Amino acid sequence: MSLSQQLASDLPFLRRYARALSGSQETGDAMVRVTLEQALGDEALKESLNEGRLALYRTFHAVLDHDKLTIDPSSIPGSKEANAVAKLQAITDSKRHALLLTTVEEFTPRQAAQILRLDTNQVEALVQDAVSEIDAEQKTRVLIIEDEPMIMMQLEDLVMSLEHEVCGTATTRSEALNAFENKQPGLVLADIQLADGTSGLDAVEDILGRSEVPVVFITAYPERLLTGDRLEPTYLVTKPFREQTVKAAISQALFFG
Repeated sequence: MSLSQQLASDLPFLRRYARALSGSQETGDAMVRVTLEQALGDEALKESLNEGRLALYRTFHAVLDHDKLTIDPSSIPGSKEANAVAKLQAITDSKRHALLLTTVEEFTPRQAAQILRLDTNQVEALVQDAVSEIDAEQKTRVLIIEDEPMIMMQLEDLVMSLEHEVCGTATTRSEALNAFENKQPGLVLADIQLADGTSGLDAVEDILGRSEVPVVFITAYPERLLTGDRLEPTYLVTKPFREQTVKAAISQALFFG
């Protein structure tokens, strides 16, 4: 596989990771652009990208650690984006790095350790600390948009295990908007393909037209949402999902939301 083919395959998922890490589509994409500009201008870094997806994420962290990417929050349009950038620059990210790499991106602790240049036991400890933070987070009301009954019940149980409240459920676009207007949730979990053939993306666009509530998308086909053709989700979980992955996405969404 050529380098261009390798990057075409791996970049959508690096963009997903950067967005989840930063809480912002604009900031996450800026991180990826900086990584590519630096890597393609450095022969050693460029050569390392031929090693595959793990090498791309390792390069991403190496470039960002070296350059300390900073963006002036006041230069970003929209209070939600600016708030995400301000929070990102005010925290130490190592726990969130380790958690997202081993859950959303599905690297093993050993692989995450290679990416972060840490020992495996350090990564495992960081993940445990991050999980503890999730358990201690402020609780909220959650709307679940999902048309598969078994997955709906699994998500309800997961949300309640985190001591959040399931304030409503929906299986179609119209149900989702009605539930949102009636229940005013603080977080939305949304499938993409809904029961009547409508789109969860369209349902969420309806909702975001009324409020900047954080949203976590859950889909069996994440690559369809990472094309750059339209506004892309900041928090995106792949089906079939692990509960820890959804918990990590919820944690990020609520932290930046």
